[in-house]
Order: sequence, then structure tokens, then C-alpha cells
Amino acid sequence: MSVSITGGISFSGGVGITAAPPSEATAGWFGGGYASGGNRRSSVQRITYATDTNTASDRGPLSSARDGLAGAGTPNNGWFGGGYAPAGGGLTSRIDRITYATDTATASVRGPLSLSRDLLAAFSDNTSYGWFAGGPAISTTSRIDRITYVTDTETAGIRGPMSSPLAYVTATGNDTYGWIGGGAPPTVSTVQRITYATDTATASIRGPLSLARYSATGTGNSSYGWFAGAGGVPAGSGSLIDRIDYANDTATASVRGPLTSSKYSMGATSNNTDGWFAGGQTPTTSVVNRITFATDTNTASIRGPLNEIRRNMGAAAGIQ
Repeated sequence: MSVSITGGISFSGGVGITAAPPSEATAGWFGGGYASGGNRRSSVQRITYATDTNTASDRGPLSSARDGLAGAGTPNNGWFGGGYAPAGGGLTSRIDRITYATDTATASVRGPLSLSRDLLAAFSDNTSYGWFAGGPAISTTSRIDRITYVTDTETAGIRGPMSSPLAYVTATGNDTYGWIGGGAPPTVSTVQRITYATDTATASIRGPLSLARYSATGTGNSSYGWFAGAGGVPAGSGSLIDRIDYANDTATASVRGPLTSSKYSMGATSNNTDGWFAGGQTPTTSVVNRITFATDTNTASIRGPLNEIRRNMGAAAGIQ
């Protein structure tokens, strides 16, 4: 059957076409941290990837000032858990959630974690769950907590554990696994892997990193993870970047990079093509380094900076 239209077609009132949302993260949020003069911060700083030479903008704040926290998230929200908050009595189990679309509002209190602790690591499957691992509590712990994003006012569920108690750890993940690297005491090069589908099992040993270290900072994409910076290493080694290949994660991490200077206790976020490493210590700095994954043997480029010097932040990435 044919259809014939005569006399023309007219549209009134306009036609709206909505573009599809971005398919990957467009910005990174860095929450809390330790600033100069011994001051802990509640503010959140945002880096917009497309304009990453600009100074980071102030967002937030979190519900309390603290450092040593960790961040995980989805394309739309970021969760910042744990940390040391002197005004709240010290180590905290608090989890704050920021909504990226309204990121100038004060973060909402969710959680809590099952245990108060700081200097922990976090990673996410980017859709349903976030995991928070290790850290000093009453004593250094191997505990891993999992938060379910859609029921995030509940106390986090205990999963794991890690293969040994560690603090000063870092982590990254994809949609199937999470990798936890380094840590202390003692200072180790171990990489541990969590399988999300069986996350009550003890983490399996992978790796190792190329060098034992603590307070490194991890980020990654769907295929690789990058662990940058280092504490507890020989002089001149603190700018080291290691890359782990998720498909071949029992091999020793390959050395990439380096950063532009030796530092540790940074915050890091990424999209599919680049990773941003912000702040850090030795000395405490506001510098942001960017590594381009496709050319990751080059020295990182200087971006940013943050709007003040900061270390021991939590970080999460998403769509602005």
C-alpha cells in the first residue's frame, strides 16, 4: 500500500531533539583532604576534563571535614566513606553522597560503613555497588565493606576479607573485578583481586607491583589499571607509575610514566582515555598530573591545579 501526502506538511511549536548523555566520565570530584597548617577540609573540588588546565572549582561541601577517606561512584553520584574527622571524634564510618548534577549542595549522609577507619581504598562496578577496603581502625584491618547504591542508607555489608590486614592501600576496578594494590604495614608490593560475583571469598593474590610501596593512588579503564606515586620507597622512586593488565593480572606490573615529581597520598579519577592524579605529599601540593593511557610511557603532563594544596582526598568520576 502506498501513502501519498499532498499540500505540504507544517510543524508548529518547535521540535526538540535531546542529545544522548555522554558515554563516559566528563569530570572528577575530589573530596575532603588535608590542607596546609594541619587543616582538614570538607570542600569538594571538581576538575572538568575538557578544560583541565583551569583551576579546579569548589563544590560541595561534604557533611564534615576529614581526610584519609575514599571515594567510589556511578556516572551520576559519588560516595565518600571513612576518614579521620577531629571534630567528630577521630576515625569515622560516615558515608557522604554527592549528586553530580547538583554538586554545589552539601553532601547527604548515607551509610555508615561497618567499621570506623581511614586510609582505606574504594572501587566500584559503576552501576550497583561500591567496595571499601582495609585501613587503620582499632587496629589495621582486612575488612571489605560493600555498599548497595539503591539502598545506601543501610549499614554497609561485610564482604571479603583481603588476604591480610593493610592500610595505606589503593584500588581500581572494572565492571567485574576490583584490584587492591600495595599498602602497609609491612610495606608490600602485593596486588589483591576481588571478584564481585563471589565477593565474600578471601581476595586472591595477583601481581605484584614493580616495587613495594604504600599510599600509591590507583585509577583505570575497562582493560588496565594504573598505580601512581609511592611512599616508603628509595629516594627518586616516588614518581613511579605501574600498569596492571587485567587480562594478565598474575604478571608483574609494567613500569610506565613517570609523574612529574615524586609524591604520594593523591586522589585520582579517569575516563576511558586519560587519568588525572591530583594533589599529594612530599611536599603537599595542588599540582594535577594527567596521563594519557595510549602513550603512558611518557612523563605525565601538568594540568590543573587544585584550588589549594591538598592530600589524602577521596575521589570519584562521573558525568557533569
